[in-house]
Amino acid sequence: METHTQKFKIRLGLFVAVGLALFVLAIFIIGKQKNLFNPVFKITTTFYNVSGLQVGNNIRFSGINVGTVDRISIINDSTVRVEMLVRKEVQQFIKTDSDVTIGSEGLIGDRLLIITQGSTDAPVVSEGDELFSDEPVETDAIMASLEITAANAEIITFQLAEIMIKINSGEGTLGRLIQDTTFAENLNQTMVNLKSSSESLDENMEAVKHNFLFKGYFNRKAKKAAEKKAAQEKAKDEKK
Repeated sequence: METHTQKFKIRLGLFVAVGLALFVLAIFIIGKQKNLFNPVFKITTTFYNVSGLQVGNNIRFSGINVGTVDRISIINDSTVRVEMLVRKEVQQFIKTDSDVTIGSEGLIGDRLLIITQGSTDAPVVSEGDELFSDEPVETDAIMASLEITAANAEIITFQLAEIMIKINSGEGTLGRLIQDTTFAENLNQTMVNLKSSSESLDENMEAVKHNFLFKGYFNRKAKKAAEKKAAQEKAKDEKK
């Protein structure tokens, strides 16, 4: 006696078929991301600190994902080796003088490796070659630097506030100049006196020029100036 109807069997078959299709699709997507179905070659690099990099993270070249991190191993107390699997089709663009840096997917995304472009005349990288690396800047170091900058800004702001309070209170030369009208008037009068003295000095010099005792000196000085100007104009005409 049949315990399942024909409709139930059809539904079960459809469910199994859809499940298998989704499984195959997932395998294909994962395999494509991890380069399981593409020919790859291996290159390595070393870091002092991988800064959270993990196996399986992406590798980028010219902004394009070209491979994945295959293995991370500690060589000694100051060196970590990173092995990379890169698609064979981009090998011709990666040069032996290319550098490897550690970046991130956005501000708080996963870590990734970035291969920089090398020089045009450098040879193409080969299987198993080791590329130079640039050490990443740690987030903790950035935050510590920002804290120092913020502390300095706070000190400067406090000092500026103190200066403004003293100025508004009339303390110091600038404060007295702004708040004390008598001090400002005295300063203004001093400037007027200086201007008057300068005008008197100009008048005295003009009188000295017309004095027969100094007239020859000033005439010789004016003559030399005229000769110098004429020589300069002559040199300009010769250049033209």
